[in-house]
Amino acid sequence: MPAGVTIYFVRHGETDWNATRRYQGQADIPLNDKGREQAARNGFALRALLPAVAGFDFVASPLGRTIETMRILRGALGMAADGFATDERLIELNYGHWQGQLLADLPHLDPAGVAGRAADPFNWRPRGGENYADLAGRLSGWLSTVERDCVVVSHGGVSRALRWLLVGVDEAEIQSLPVPQDRVLVIRGEAAEWL
Repeated sequence: MPAGVTIYFVRHGETDWNATRRYQGQADIPLNDKGREQAARNGFALRALLPAVAGFDFVASPLGRTIETMRILRGALGMAADGFATDERLIELNYGHWQGQLLADLPHLDPAGVAGRAADPFNWRPRGGENYADLAGRLSGWLSTVERDCVVVSHGGVSRALRWLLVGVDEAEIQSLPVPQDRVLVIRGEAAEWL
């Protein structure tokens, strides 16, 4: 990615699984009404960047919740809903055997996994899934294709891994990074701020 390029990162809006703190990973769960409101809010936040934002690249993860978020966001910007690309490398972490499980149930269902993740949140991998090191490798390939400012709609884990890659977040802190669904994360150089 060339110096001076800015990424405007939007996490998809809320789903019912988010609301109940159920691990989604790569499961294709749709937005709920609150998630649609969050997507519109983020589009309106980006309106302050018009007309420049109209010339940015727009790219989303290929899951339904990110595609719907992008369409709503672009509508709030007064842009054609479908004028964006998707990229498989922007898909969420694969949570393996944790996918579909409630966060509150994991200490009973997988105490060793919970302990392993707490000890090394960057490198711990759920059975059949990915860790942040895997995700960062995937995202490095995507970043090598970014040539100009872009609006990205993706997932919480992707947001964290991008900050590790671009801002220099410590591996031990990656899991504690905030991933709100009603804010735009602006990553410019080695700095990140919220709109």
